[in-house]
Amino acid sequence: MLRKSMYSLAALVAGLGAALAGPMAAQGATTPAAAPASKCVTDAKLVPTCGVLWGAAAGGFSTLPRDQELKTWEQKSGRTSSIFHVYHKGDEKFPTASEIAMVRDKAKPRVLLMNWRVEYGSTWANVAAGKLDARIDAFAARIKATMPEKFFLVLNHEPEDDVRTDAKLGMTAKDFAASYRHVIKRLKSKGLDNMVNVVAYMGNEKWMAQSWWKDLYPGDDVVDWVGLDSYVSSEADYYHAGVFADLLDRKAKGGQGWYDWAAKNHPTKPIMVAEWGAYHRVGQVVDKSKQFNSVLPELAKRPKVKAIVYFDTKKDLFGDRDISIDSSPASLAAFRKLAKSPKFSVALRLR
Repeated sequence: MLRKSMYSLAALVAGLGAALAGPMAAQGATTPAAAPASKCVTDAKLVPTCGVLWGAAAGGFSTLPRDQELKTWEQKSGRTSSIFHVYHKGDEKFPTASEIAMVRDKAKPRVLLMNWRVEYGSTWANVAAGKLDARIDAFAARIKATMPEKFFLVLNHEPEDDVRTDAKLGMTAKDFAASYRHVIKRLKSKGLDNMVNVVAYMGNEKWMAQSWWKDLYPGDDVVDWVGLDSYVSSEADYYHAGVFADLLDRKAKGGQGWYDWAAKNHPTKPIMVAEWGAYHRVGQVVDKSKQFNSVLPELAKRPKVKAIVYFDTKKDLFGDRDISIDSSPASLAAFRKLAKSPKFSVALRLR
């Protein structure tokens, strides 16, 4: 399972678009066509009236500018992303100018999915106690000054992996829930009415079996979408081998699958697959067509899923998994076929 260390890094290369234009053309990539007029539109909470929002976090664990990485990925996949997933921590100043520019691209507008570790360098308990309010208030002030458009906000995604049961450490599951509640309520008190909140789980069977897993949920009053970060292996005998259904249905022994849990316990909340992907070990290429071809049939059976966001990287945090869409020609062809589906034609209303 991926960890959450992909955060925004300083750009190393200026004018990358021009440098990449030739190589991309040589690989047969095409510029995504402008999205056709769609009867599907987003509502006040960015939930599509029909269809599914399409998005990506591209260039994971690289040092290249995230906006350019996404544009390159869009050329490969053949579709412009509705969601641009970015990662930040602590006192980083965001949204950045380049992120806002992606939102305001007149031809290809995108909504930001901003992933923020508010507690970075501290603890959830300290956040909940108000000790990082200056950090929260600074973010609120930046949003009010720079970006009136609607945006998604994820707080400390995949919290299960950070839980510590010793209460003295300030990182229990209940501390996470209290931290989340405090941040969202404080931001709302500052007038951030363009914020749409997402709580994003790993949905890993190991954590779902823990007695504290149920304590992570912050409450329906501060959560707009319930999210999941989950991956499958295209290698038949490797960790978490499977197809799209498998990444949605992981469960503790004798327990309930993640999708069914979310749909039953939070029936009014749309589901976002905030990170997903198919991987094989680096250097051991396996065709991912089976995984990519399984997406549309599952979405047809899973009406609660209203957004899917691909996490694309040639190497994961540990350097041993390739989650890219183009690790083989057959994989890319299957992904491009998926991307062409009219199911992902949703018009964004960000004001």
